[in-house]
Amino acid sequence: MGITDEDLAFLERAVALAREAAADGDGAFGSVLVDDAGVVRFADRNRETSLGDETRHPEFEIARWAATNLTGAERASATVYTSGEHCPMCSAAHAWVGLGRIVYAASAAQIAEWRRAAGMTPSAVAVLAITTVAPGLVVDGPVERFAGELRSLLVGAAPAS
Repeated sequence: MGITDEDLAFLERAVALAREAAADGDGAFGSVLVDDAGVVRFADRNRETSLGDETRHPEFEIARWAATNLTGAERASATVYTSGEHCPMCSAAHAWVGLGRIVYAASAAQIAEWRRAAGMTPSAVAVLAITTVAPGLVVDGPVERFAGELRSLLVGAAPAS
């Protein structure tokens, strides 16, 4: 589909949420759910450390919120903007609730490589592309302009091994 100026603006918001998460000691991830009219319907950031629950990813919270608050048609026409590509758990949740397009700033493979190069502990789950977990989803990313900041946030936000 390609990345538009509007996509970049929403990705900026997701990266700002990632900054907020990192500042609070959580993994540096943020996500924004936008409806087909361009209205932000829900936004969140990682809270796994601050809430003591490793499943408190913003993409998973978006799926939970959308399942409760949007119709199937609204979910299908919405876009999720996220600082980092969904993990397998979040990819599955996204697909199960029928959310639409995903736009991410950094890929799971990029993030895994940044962590490896910094000597950090690898993810507890396999690094899989969203479309490997949920092949029917429409996905755009990564967006190179965010790589430097996200690398700094993610390498600085996780404990070294």
